[in-house]
Amino acid sequence: MKQPTSLRPATGKLGVLLPGMGAVATTFIAGALLARKGKALPIGSLTQMGTIRLGLRTEKREPKISDFVPLASLDQLEFGGWDIFPESALEAAEHAKVLEPHHIKEVADELAAIHPMKGVFYPGYVKRLHGTHTKTAASKAEMVEQVREDIRTFKKDKGCDRLVAVWCGSTEVYSLANGVHSSVEAFEAALRKDDPAISNAQIYAWACMKERVPFANGAPNLCVDFPAAWDLAKECRVPTAGKDFKTGQTLMKTILAPGFKARMLGLHGWYSTNILGNRDGEVLDDPDSFKTKEVSKLGVLEHILQPELHKELYAELVHKVRIDYYPPRGDAKEGWDNIDLFGWLGYPMQIKVNFLCRDSILAAPVVLDLALFMDLAQRAGFHGTQEWLSFYFKSPMTAPDLYPEHDLFIQLMKLKNTLRWMKGEDVISHLGTEYYD
Repeated sequence: MKQPTSLRPATGKLGVLLPGMGAVATTFIAGALLARKGKALPIGSLTQMGTIRLGLRTEKREPKISDFVPLASLDQLEFGGWDIFPESALEAAEHAKVLEPHHIKEVADELAAIHPMKGVFYPGYVKRLHGTHTKTAASKAEMVEQVREDIRTFKKDKGCDRLVAVWCGSTEVYSLANGVHSSVEAFEAALRKDDPAISNAQIYAWACMKERVPFANGAPNLCVDFPAAWDLAKECRVPTAGKDFKTGQTLMKTILAPGFKARMLGLHGWYSTNILGNRDGEVLDDPDSFKTKEVSKLGVLEHILQPELHKELYAELVHKVRIDYYPPRGDAKEGWDNIDLFGWLGYPMQIKVNFLCRDSILAAPVVLDLALFMDLAQRAGFHGTQEWLSFYFKSPMTAPDLYPEHDLFIQLMKLKNTLRWMKGEDVISHLGTEYYD
């Protein structure tokens, strides 16, 4: 990325397009509407509540991030998206049962006015769902064109100056990139041939990139992390980011594991299990979809702990992840972690974590921040993988052959230093020797 000489202002409306308008998307929309009415606080959102230190500590310059860089305001946002079920955002929010009725009531009229466009649905990628509000097309190439037309129509009808897209849909079955994903030409030929290697998420992402719409992938799906997508993003000069929103249990791992490593405490084992009952839980009850999520979750500790460098502490670590669909819990996920660690002279210790959280409550501010930061990235002239947004993802995308950084605190430093660099401020190393000359 090249340092911008100027940042285009965030004038006009910003359309936020959401493939998948279920619990996460409707919680995000309702929360943003409530916050802009002054009816609730956007807690968990760095763009709305976070600050950034500039210069020396003695200068005491710590503006809000939203005052430091030109972000779109909540008042400028227009919401839309696609879903394989026809319910309005109001009906979907009521069905999800994440938000209390009094919160939904405050923004019921606005939610009722948001109707999803028909979704892209090739059922082999999400086996547990049976869509009733879906597009039909002669080929996947035609399907891409239908999504592109949706994007253009939404932008025109809503009077938007710019658009961003954030995937809020389900986890798809596990898949790896193959020759279909090797180049723009190969991918577009495969679209015309209805190649089974091209998933629903890839169709949305391809359409968005062709329309110069920044795209962030909130699921662990193979979506914009393959050579054809990198090449198209460069060709169309569009930012991409992903993948898999970092919310409950994995968020805790990226907080705790850096602390163990910082103090050189060893780990024998880390056993994680989850129960959840929302649509995500139903989808993940399918072994092929769970495999996609499992790979995303398992990579976190290995990259943080670096067992190849710290063999005595982490080379024998046993890391297990389980997810069980348990309908009574709805969106109120419960994550249990049993951590077997050892310290001085090898003496064993244990930590138990029981995190009772609401996945959509943790994900909603992530969607908001990604939408605003991806729009900022495009106005800064950035394109391709936005690694500085790794803070928000379980499986951060990076340049080819570069390992991802999972440590939450390093990720936050990278994000804030990128903002400082964008604005021509000194990046902060926290060395601090100048105070003691």
